[in-house]
Amino acid sequence: MINIVNLEHNKLTIKNWQLEKRENWSILGRNGSGKQYINQLLMGTLEAQSVEHLHLPDKNKVAIISFEMQQDTYEHTLELEAPDFVDENNTGTKAKDFIPQDKWDDPLINEFGLAHRLDTRYVQLSTGESRKLLILQAIFSGIEFLVCDNPFDSLDIASCEALSKALERLSKTNITVLLMLSNRQDIPDWCNKIAFIERGRLDVIGDLDSTETKHQLDILLAPKQDDSSWPDNMKELSDYQHPYLVKLSEGKVHYNGVNVFENLNVAIKPLQHTLITGPNGSGKSTLMQLITGDCPQCYSNDINVLGYQRGSGETIWELKKQMGIVSSELHRQYRVNSELLTVVVSGFYDSIGVYQQPTQEQIDIARQWLDKVGLLSEQKTLFQSLSYGEQRLALIARALVKSPYLLILDEPTQGLDELNRHRVLNFLEHLATQKHSTMLLVSHRQDEFLSIFEQHIML
Repeated sequence: MINIVNLEHNKLTIKNWQLEKRENWSILGRNGSGKQYINQLLMGTLEAQSVEHLHLPDKNKVAIISFEMQQDTYEHTLELEAPDFVDENNTGTKAKDFIPQDKWDDPLINEFGLAHRLDTRYVQLSTGESRKLLILQAIFSGIEFLVCDNPFDSLDIASCEALSKALERLSKTNITVLLMLSNRQDIPDWCNKIAFIERGRLDVIGDLDSTETKHQLDILLAPKQDDSSWPDNMKELSDYQHPYLVKLSEGKVHYNGVNVFENLNVAIKPLQHTLITGPNGSGKSTLMQLITGDCPQCYSNDINVLGYQRGSGETIWELKKQMGIVSSELHRQYRVNSELLTVVVSGFYDSIGVYQQPTQEQIDIARQWLDKVGLLSEQKTLFQSLSYGEQRLALIARALVKSPYLLILDEPTQGLDELNRHRVLNFLEHLATQKHSTMLLVSHRQDEFLSIFEQHIML
């Protein structure tokens, strides 16, 4: 199905790679390592400058499900739902609109955990749900080669296991499955052949259960020494005058008659770092939006945030100037294609883009945070031209530039490779020692349940 010998391109090098039908491969690589160039090769948008032998699957039978593809689909769907393009009776693009009508009762939809979400608008699906929907759309279109880029990110443990089993069953049919992964922990045992990509060079490593394969991966993914200094804007909490940062009493959120959660009580004191867990659809992101004010039902709830009782005349901007936010929703909404430095500076203004002249101090702090996440050399690069993982690192820096009282992290490591995930987790542990920002972390990954979290809310 794939046979490549001595392929050379200024962005991609492959010396020797053969993939047979029904073989299951995982390609492992860091953020920015060049995995997207393999996708471009398979889709015919990257042509080899020189190659000894090249055989690829029919590009019309290839489907690639990636964060970038999800973002494109999201933006396209928003455009279709814009007032200029739809009438007042249009309810928006629903999940089932991505699937042929004669497949609406297919058992695979239930296996993917989406049977109850078919009537939901696409833009209201979670990142994990929209990814599974696009995989289903590809399967029902008759593809023969499926590439999934970090398919298990943002899924709870049960959903990861269900998706893995579904993909394994697919791989035993006429569909060949190739996984592009950023973390070794995500390699399923059925996807037994491993390749590694770094700086655009793809090398075959070996079988997953081989001791030599594991040894090579340990060497390739050994953490690098972080010699960068911590930014100057870290300071201790000293001037916050209220007993709670967040206090929610008998919280309830419902949509179309269905309760997301009810009778929820949450109390978070200053420096009481809090972990929030629960299965997909349990309301974790909704709770975060209730706190940030991005959920309209915050005004019908008894909730006090940063000393403000919601609905007492405060503005959302008064609250957000003391918050730093990282979430998939913010990532999806950040569609202004600014230079990377501008994206980080925008954290001072809680805006998508910058519309006033920042101070030199703000620029210096933004550069320090870019250095801390390893992206200072990319400060003039356009945000949209970076990989998804690099974009996520930039948004983490954006959240930290103003040293907020409340740091809301809704699956912040989504899309990050294991080295950058550990870098972010080290950030959090260091931030805890600074005694300024109080952290709320939503996560599904067990290795992110750090000891700094004094409170654990399970939804």
